[in-house]
Amino acid sequence: MPRRDGRRPDQLRPVRITPGVAPYAEGSALIEMGATHVLCTASVEPGVPAWLRGQKRGWVTAEYALLPRSTLTRTRRERNGPSGRTQEIQRLIGRALRATVALETLGEQTVNIDCDVLQADGGTRTAAITGGYVALALALNHLHTNGVLAANPLRCAVAAVSVGIVSGIVLLDLDYSEDSSADVDCNIVQTDTGAFVEVQGAAEGLPFDRAQLNSLLDLASQGVATLLEAQHIALG
Repeated sequence: MPRRDGRRPDQLRPVRITPGVAPYAEGSALIEMGATHVLCTASVEPGVPAWLRGQKRGWVTAEYALLPRSTLTRTRRERNGPSGRTQEIQRLIGRALRATVALETLGEQTVNIDCDVLQADGGTRTAAITGGYVALALALNHLHTNGVLAANPLRCAVAAVSVGIVSGIVLLDLDYSEDSSADVDCNIVQTDTGAFVEVQGAAEGLPFDRAQLNSLLDLASQGVATLLEAQHIALG
């Protein structure tokens, strides 16, 4: 089955990560994966959530939002608080990025990662994690080089990608048309050491077997390796 954009099943969409696009933030990056574009900013603020006070540990958290016309039809702003879907995505991004940081060396301060989807064509949450890492790394480097932190608390890199099964074919980096018709849809978050932070996967119809899961994980690892290299280039 040919893909809409002519890609091979094991091929990512074109990836571009532009660092430093929001000059007022301690760290920022614009990630473009095909027609999915996400602006990620990292803001450092003194203090931590109440339950962490006094523990001499920092915190990394995330917020995620779709801009109204990032989608084919207008998405309403969530003025009364985030929806269940948004909360789930925010928690995923936060977990993924916290896995990269030695929080005990951050001190009692919080890094807020804001991920705003400018244009959505599938894979927005995985793009937010991949771009959010670059923003976070820039912010932590800013704290270190300016003497706020004695050492950089980053301990690894992290990236994420979607994989799925569409019409019986295992595909990497699903766009919206593929995601909306997938028999199996997974989001894989992995570090540069090869460790998994999160594996989210579900069948929309028939269950999938262990061999298919292994194929999905292998393909995701291949895609994550390419994304990690793109992050490395963006960070110089």
